[in-house]
Amino acid sequence: MTLAFGALGSAPFPPDIQEHLAGRDLPPPREDGIRDATNDAVLALVGVTLSFGGVVALQDIDLVARRGEILAIIGPNGAGKSSLINVISGVYRPDRGHVRLAGRAYAQVPTQKLARLGIARTFQNLALFKGLNVLDNVTAGLAHKTRSSFVEQIVGLGRSRTEEIEARNRAERVLDFLHLSHVGERLAGTLPYGLQKRVELARALVAEPDILLLDEPMAGMTATEKNEMAGFVRASRDEFGTTVVLIEHDIGVVMGLSDRVAVLDYGRKIADDTPDEIQRDQRVIDAYLGVTPENEDGEGI
Repeated sequence: MTLAFGALGSAPFPPDIQEHLAGRDLPPPREDGIRDATNDAVLALVGVTLSFGGVVALQDIDLVARRGEILAIIGPNGAGKSSLINVISGVYRPDRGHVRLAGRAYAQVPTQKLARLGIARTFQNLALFKGLNVLDNVTAGLAHKTRSSFVEQIVGLGRSRTEEIEARNRAERVLDFLHLSHVGERLAGTLPYGLQKRVELARALVAEPDILLLDEPMAGMTATEKNEMAGFVRASRDEFGTTVVLIEHDIGVVMGLSDRVAVLDYGRKIADDTPDEIQRDQRVIDAYLGVTPENEDGEGI
């Protein structure tokens, strides 16, 4: 099965990013894979600083996500991981700095245009319509593509009918890709937790994202469910070329799944490198890797 997902531009870092990153600790492009062999930035945070009532959540963050890579963001509780995702998705406006998407800089990413900018996200807590079936939940991820008028939708004529058929067909293909076809007619709220998380991934993927933001996609899962979800995340990247940015507390999952790992501590980025290098970085060991997973219950900031 093939789904034709769109791709953002392939230009190298824009001049403002090159100037801002001059002399900074930015890892070179990886040479061991086709997707990492270029210096293409589909997403960049440039000098992003964010605070809440005098409490600094993010401080002077530079971060680049390259086309087709899986970038994990890790760090101890309260390090600013969710704040960073919320800046990328437009929930928060940074005090300083900007986010660059598809060659355009935003002081605040417009949340109402997020899907049209090629961004989809999942959340720490499930955000499904539990009273709707799985197929309808996934189809809801295409709401931004609707062009028919309200009247056309009411009577089910014209473009409305065509859009409905196309949306349903696409949702069914994504369900098949994620091995969810057998539960397509089930109410989402009746599914086991692990399958509900997969349905949420399906709803994000059906929107044809260039960038997929995953906020703790394996939280609360069993070891088997985590392995399955990690496989589906990797398959989504490989099949569609989607850039994946994820927050995840399970270090084993992160190191096995990611192409690159950025580490936050007290709102600062202290490391940004391959999983192998991150595991040897003393700053990361001191700040995070020595923390036992069972103590990581919440995000904090």
